[in-house]
Amino acid sequence: MDVTMGCCVGTRPPPSCLILLLLKLLATVSQGLPGTGPLGFHFTQSVYNATVYENSAARTYVNSQSRMGITLIDLSWDIKYRIVSGDEEGFFKAEEVIIADFCFLRIRTKGGNSAILNREIQDNYLLIVKGSVRGEDLEAWTKVNIQVLDMNDLRPLFSPTTYSVTIAESTPLRTSVAQVTATDADIGSNGEFYYYFKNKVDLFSVHPTSGVISLSGRLNYDEKNRYDLEILAVDRGMKLYGNNGVSSTAKLYVHIERINEHTPTLHVVTHIPFLLDREPTYAVVTVNDLDEGANGEIESVSIVAGDPFDQFLLAKEGKWMNEYRIKERKQVDWEGFPYGYNLTLQAKDKGSPQKFSAVKIVHIANPKRDTVPIRFEKETYDVSISEFSPPGVVVAIVKLSPEPLDVEYKLSPGEDAQFFKINPRSGLIVTAQPLNTVKKEVYKLVVTNKEGDLKAQVTIGIEDANDHTPEFQQLLYDAFVNESVPVGTSVLTVSASDKDKGENGYITYSIASLNLLPFAINQFTGVISTTEELDFESSPEIYRFIVRASDWGSPYRHESEVNVTIRIGNVNDNSPLFEKVACQGVISYDFPVGGHITAVSAIDIDELELVKYKIISGNELGFFYLNPDSGVLQLKKSLMNSGIKNGNFALRITATDGENFADPMSVNISVLHGKVSSKSFSCRETRVAQKLAEKLLIKAKANGKLNLEDGFLDFYSINRQGPHFDKSFPSDVAVKENLPVGANILKIKVYDADSGFNGKVLFTISDGNTDSCFNIDMETGQLKVLMPMDREHTDLYLLNITIYDLGNPQKSSWRLLTINVEDANDNSPIFLQDSYSVNILESSSIGTEIIQVEARDKDLGSNGEVTYSVLTDTQQFAINSSTGIVYVADQLDRETKANYSLKIEARDKAESGQQLFSVVTLKVFLDDVNDCSPAFIPSSYSVKVLEDLPVGTVIAWLETHDPDLGLGGQVRYSLVNDYNGRFEIDKASGAIRLSKELDYEKQQLYNLTVRAKDKGRPVSLSSVSFVEVEVVDVNENLHSPYFPDFAVVGSVKENSRLGTSVLKVTARDEDTGRDGEVQYSIRDGSGLGRFNIDDESGVISTADILDRETAGSYWLTVYATDRGVVPLYSSIEVYIEIEDVNDNAPLTSDPIYYPVIMENSPKDVSVIQIQAEDPDSSSNEKLTYRITSGNPQNFFTINTKTEWNLHKDRTFVSLLAIVFSALNSDWQMVGI
Repeated sequence: MDVTMGCCVGTRPPPSCLILLLLKLLATVSQGLPGTGPLGFHFTQSVYNATVYENSAARTYVNSQSRMGITLIDLSWDIKYRIVSGDEEGFFKAEEVIIADFCFLRIRTKGGNSAILNREIQDNYLLIVKGSVRGEDLEAWTKVNIQVLDMNDLRPLFSPTTYSVTIAESTPLRTSVAQVTATDADIGSNGEFYYYFKNKVDLFSVHPTSGVISLSGRLNYDEKNRYDLEILAVDRGMKLYGNNGVSSTAKLYVHIERINEHTPTLHVVTHIPFLLDREPTYAVVTVNDLDEGANGEIESVSIVAGDPFDQFLLAKEGKWMNEYRIKERKQVDWEGFPYGYNLTLQAKDKGSPQKFSAVKIVHIANPKRDTVPIRFEKETYDVSISEFSPPGVVVAIVKLSPEPLDVEYKLSPGEDAQFFKINPRSGLIVTAQPLNTVKKEVYKLVVTNKEGDLKAQVTIGIEDANDHTPEFQQLLYDAFVNESVPVGTSVLTVSASDKDKGENGYITYSIASLNLLPFAINQFTGVISTTEELDFESSPEIYRFIVRASDWGSPYRHESEVNVTIRIGNVNDNSPLFEKVACQGVISYDFPVGGHITAVSAIDIDELELVKYKIISGNELGFFYLNPDSGVLQLKKSLMNSGIKNGNFALRITATDGENFADPMSVNISVLHGKVSSKSFSCRETRVAQKLAEKLLIKAKANGKLNLEDGFLDFYSINRQGPHFDKSFPSDVAVKENLPVGANILKIKVYDADSGFNGKVLFTISDGNTDSCFNIDMETGQLKVLMPMDREHTDLYLLNITIYDLGNPQKSSWRLLTINVEDANDNSPIFLQDSYSVNILESSSIGTEIIQVEARDKDLGSNGEVTYSVLTDTQQFAINSSTGIVYVADQLDRETKANYSLKIEARDKAESGQQLFSVVTLKVFLDDVNDCSPAFIPSSYSVKVLEDLPVGTVIAWLETHDPDLGLGGQVRYSLVNDYNGRFEIDKASGAIRLSKELDYEKQQLYNLTVRAKDKGRPVSLSSVSFVEVEVVDVNENLHSPYFPDFAVVGSVKENSRLGTSVLKVTARDEDTGRDGEVQYSIRDGSGLGRFNIDDESGVISTADILDRETAGSYWLTVYATDRGVVPLYSSIEVYIEIEDVNDNAPLTSDPIYYPVIMENSPKDVSVIQIQAEDPDSSSNEKLTYRITSGNPQNFFTINTKTEWNLHKDRTFVSLLAIVFSALNSDWQMVGI
């Protein structure tokens, strides 16, 4: 053969093959060598857990979920087990059972006279077990923890056995009134028990597991005031074991009393009395007690604290029975307790035992402190008015706060009070007479109320007005000045004073003249000085003008005038001027001596002195004579004797006024022989005379103007005209009553032909302003609203408008102005009641009128017309917008909503501006009608009930809701079907009880139909519900499945197909029905997954390919479990041996060998020993060896047998190839 075991010639085997061969070799060697056993002698676990029931019979084996014992490494071991400690009473015995390679530790109870296990005495045993090998020094130890399981061998016991309670007659249904208690020393389900009444009881129910006794019916003290109840405690296991014996009985005594259950409750409404009340009430106290009879009657209410001086008492009075009032017992000391008193009240009833209310602290406020004091808004009013103010000018408004309805203001008599008057209703103070007649800067008034106990001071400061005229220190001023003074020369100083203050008294000066004057005045100092050169000759000799002194006051300046006369002194400041100059003429040679040649004339404007003439040159020979006074030039001596035949004379003549000389003029005289005309002289005219005449004319005119000003009268300083109302002044004015304070009504137009203060007009309301609603601006005449108007109070005012000028003497005028107050929408509609309420039947039909509300509006016209509407968002009610009738608008249902709080609005119909409204609350209470069927809560019921509940147990409480009142809301219950009396229902409480025992195995579900019916009259209403009662199976699984043996052995060939049956295990269960049906399962063991078990038959079959060479045997832990509600189970150990089949080829120890041999070695020299092994146990002794190839020359031979005694098997041969080489050469052996 070329191929064996799947290996190819010439290839190296994988490492895994080597590892497997090595492990197999070690295992084989270890099995054959002595002394290796002690290494594996030990228990499978150091601690085992096991269970056994108390009261178990003799020779009962404990049950453990683990295999207890020691694995036999050496099958020749003879193992013995012994309990060395933990079993002082000698309850247990250890046994050993060997199955295959395992020595089981079995522990059982001893027989004979040994005591019985009792869990209630000891529930746990910890045994120490020793294992040893007979004949060998091998020992092992383990612990076995044995749990003693409970058996239902004890019954419940009450402690105590007698109970007594007292409950109130008014105790609500379902209230827990008592609880009984029993105990059972058993544990788990064995310790469970039920409570129930020995006899049938309708008014009470007992919870089957808690022992709580609840009230399930209405109590009536008059019918019965004590109930003696017997309660039984029954072990649940009794029924299972077929024994109905009662373990224990308890008695419960329920005493019914009209207990004083409720304490009184106090409700206090405090009240602040009026100070003038003779018997003031400080609080109203009402007491309530929900108990009936004497328990609900109040014995007293008392002040237990807070009244150290015993000043207060509780007086029982009022329309209600338990109403008390806190009053004064004696005069209360409020000064010692300015913040009031904190009284502690407590009430007690007449019940037994007597009960006291919780204390209630009532604060009694100090009425003097808590009352808002009436006082003036200000203690001092500081105001100021102009001293120009005429009578009727508003000074101030004083007010009391809060202002009493019957308020009356007064001015206390005094020196200053005569100048003012006050409106007693409004507190408006006005001037009563002019104030500038008395030079006083401050007026002080005292305003009081009607009683005179409240006072306020009004300080009125007089604002300085420009009412004084500046006064000059002199009546007139006269001064003299030379015309020669330089420009700017001070001529005169005028001075005036003004009694006013500030700018009203500050004076400036001016010259009041229509003509230009050569003078100016310093406006601040009053110094008059020249502004140009003076000329006596061309200007007036006397200047008369007026100097005006003006103050800086407002609105106009006051002025005064004084006459000033300035006389101009003439000064010789002009030289004479010739009327003609440059004269020339001819005289004859024989001109007579003394003859008048010509005349010169000079004019002196100053006219102070006569002009003198003088020849200053040209008359050296003395022929001529010039008359110094007349200016006539005469011939002084004859020319004829002079020897001069023809000649010219050039005379220079001057004129002088004594100080100034005129410019020289020339007179050229030619002397001729013969006759000369008399008009032979000619001169150039200088027009000096004309100029002088013009100057004189100007001077005359200036004097004329000054004289005209002297006759001018001052029309501005005389108050000639009085003030007058303009033609546009109306006789009446209409104003809206809602005009805001400060709003303008009318500007009154007046005129005064005078100027300045004489034409300045002041305005005032001198009469008719009865409510002080109006004010007129003193300066502008603007009529305004001073205080709010109320047409509903006063709709017409007749005002006397008086106007004054500020002239002297002062003049005035007046007119009447009618103010018609027009209605404004300033009043909201007012309902006749603060609130409305009405009761109606909930069955009232749509359209039913239920109430009429009414509101009134004081306004006129559309402002006073009222329309009604419902503000509340509701569909149930509506209102007639005109009449205010409220009616039903939709179906009503008291159960949905028992009362309605409607907001009703009354709104006026104002056509302009904002409409006003008011709102009132209408409470509608619906009276009940029996229109609702009882409604189950929930609509259906589903309950689960244990099948073993005792008869009389309440399994469900029905609850309904019937919102109707009275009999219509009282519900009675009944069962439509009771399943042959198996169930019953309490008519009043709706408690459903078991009246017969249940059996899950017979019926698992009941569907009860229940009816709830009210007591309504004349027709009662009912409803139906369903109660689904599901019976819950109770665990009646008393017995566990059991196997006849604790372990079984089986075998199967390793080449068996999947699903091959190996063996069958069978367990028994003494229960019946589902509790006795057994199911099998494999849950543990080395063969888990290798084998399956049929859960019904218990047949174990293969589930995987088996290989004895891999695993020669398997252990399985098989469970048998019943189908009880609480499943019980037991287990068995199954040992399965795998039978061998020759399915493996032999294997050499090494896949390749490398022996060495010397060349030339002799024959029969041993080269190498080949070792091989067959995994099959039956073939290992039957191995033979031979060389199959690589030895063509037959140098080598192999022994066909080995030194080992192997069992002969069918022929399987290892194929070997051996290759040799010389000593110096490589050689190898290859196994294929």
